[in-house]
Amino acid sequence: MSKQDTHFFNVFSLVIGLLVAIAVGLFALARIVASHTQDRQVLTEADYSKNVDARIRSPAQEAIAGRDNSALAIKPAEAAAAGSAVVAAMPKNGTELFEQTCNACHGQGIGGAPKAGDKAAWGPRIAQGKATLYEHALKGFQGSAGLMPPKGGRTDAPDDLVKQAVDHMVQMAQ
Repeated sequence: MSKQDTHFFNVFSLVIGLLVAIAVGLFALARIVASHTQDRQVLTEADYSKNVDARIRSPAQEAIAGRDNSALAIKPAEAAAAGSAVVAAMPKNGTELFEQTCNACHGQGIGGAPKAGDKAAWGPRIAQGKATLYEHALKGFQGSAGLMPPKGGRTDAPDDLVKQAVDHMVQMAQ
């Protein structure tokens, strides 16, 4: 073997050795990073699933004539809270109810809901009178623009609290 061949073999072996060392170092670094991040995803995945379930759950259920509606029986507040993964505390006033419930649709104008503070959209509704606004908020309303569920889907809210939320939205639009 000539001197050039020996030199080439030594340099080639050195380059291959460095590449193997870099690959082993990158593998070790990847394992270290993965050991710190994999556990976090596993811990939050259950919470994420609960949040998704709460967001896609139907806001209200309706009894249908001729079918077994026993599952729709009104439950005491304690039983309802125990059976639900995410239950918001009862608001203390109409502004809080608006923030917790009404703002979901009226904040962005979802489903044809007039946006809170939009004077043009609220003007004709306010002109109908507060009694009509209260009735639509409490009993629900099917209009040409969309659907307003009874009490905005928060059927456990007392009527006077819903009326306070309506008053809050009317004040925002004036």
